[in-house]
Amino acid sequence: MKTIKSIVVLAAITVLMSCGNKTQQQAAAPAPSLKVTQLKKEDFTIFNTYSTSIQGQQNVEIWPKVSGFVQNIYVEEGQQVKKGQLLFKLETQTLSQDAKAAQASVNVAQVEMDKLVPLVEKGIISQVQLETAKAQLEQAKSNYNSIAANIGYSNIVSPVSGYIGELPYKVGALVSSSMGQPLTVVSDISSVRAYFSMNERELLQMKKQMASTGTGISKDASTEVELVMINGETYPQKGKIAMVNNLINSTTGSVTLRADFDNPDLLLSSGSTGTIKIPSQFKGVWVIPQFATVDRQGTKMVYVLNGDNTVTSKPLSIVAQTDSQFIVSEGFEDGTTLVTEGVSKLKDGQTISPVN
Repeated sequence: MKTIKSIVVLAAITVLMSCGNKTQQQAAAPAPSLKVTQLKKEDFTIFNTYSTSIQGQQNVEIWPKVSGFVQNIYVEEGQQVKKGQLLFKLETQTLSQDAKAAQASVNVAQVEMDKLVPLVEKGIISQVQLETAKAQLEQAKSNYNSIAANIGYSNIVSPVSGYIGELPYKVGALVSSSMGQPLTVVSDISSVRAYFSMNERELLQMKKQMASTGTGISKDASTEVELVMINGETYPQKGKIAMVNNLINSTTGSVTLRADFDNPDLLLSSGSTGTIKIPSQFKGVWVIPQFATVDRQGTKMVYVLNGDNTVTSKPLSIVAQTDSQFIVSEGFEDGTTLVTEGVSKLKDGQTISPVN
C-alpha cells in the first residue's frame, strides 16, 4: 500500500512541475515579430469603372422618299462613302411617263394663256378669264415639278460621310418609305460616343471632384476619361465627358452620361462595348492596405505601434477604396507606424517586435 501511495504522490508532483514549467515558458514567450510600415501623406488617383456602349458620331438611316424597285446598288457593305455619293437608284419608268404627261399639260396651259393675252388687251374677254388660265398654268407646272422631284428622289445619295452598314434589299426589291427597315445605315465613326450610367451618389461625387479641380461638363474642359476595349486593352486616345443627363431615372436611380473619343484610326466601331474609367484624385491622403485592417462591428480598424512597442487599435475614416486599398483623409500623422502583419490576432496593449 505504501508503495502505491508513493507512486501517486510522485505522479502528482510530476504533473505540478510540468504545469509550472509550461507557465514559465508562456510567460517567457517572446513578443511576436510583425511587419510594420510608416504612413506618409500622398496624392492618389483611383478609377471608377462603368460599362459602356459605343455609337458612331452619326448613324444615319437611309430611307427612300418614293416607292419603286431597286434598279442599281452602287456600294458594298462596309464601304467608306463620302457625303453626296450615289448609293442607290430606283426604277423610274412610270414616273418618267407621268412626267411627260405633266409636261404636256404645262405646254397646253401655256398655249391657252398665251392665246388669251391679246384678247384681254383688246377687251374682247375679261381679265378674270386670263387669271384663271394663269392659275391653271401654275397648277400644271406644280404638278410637273412634283413628279420631277420624285424622279430626283430615285437617286439616293449619302447625307454624310461614313461607312455603309448592312444592305438588306437587293436589286429588284420593291421599297418605300413605309417598309420595315431602312435601305442601309451610314455610320460616321471619325469620332465615337460612349454612353454609360452611374447612380445619384456617384454623380454627386463626380461633380464635387470636378468642382474642386475647376473642370466642368464639356468636351473642351471636362475631366479626361479612359476606355478599356472589349479585349481588355486601353484605347490609346483619351476622351472627355461631353454630356450628363441631369434627369435622374426614378425607377433605376441612375443617370446617363456620354464621353466622346476621337477615332482617327477607326479602331472603334459603332455598336461596340467596353468600360469607361473615370479618375478621382485625392490630395494629401493616407493609403492603407486592406490586409492591414480588421473588421470590428462594421468598422474598419488598424493597429498603430506606440513608442514602447505596444499596439493600439484605431478606426479608419475611409473616403474611398480600391480592390486592395482604403483611402483615408484624417486621423493620422505623418510617420505613424502601422502594423501590417498578423493584425487579426492582436489585442490592444499587446507588445510586438516590429520588423521594417
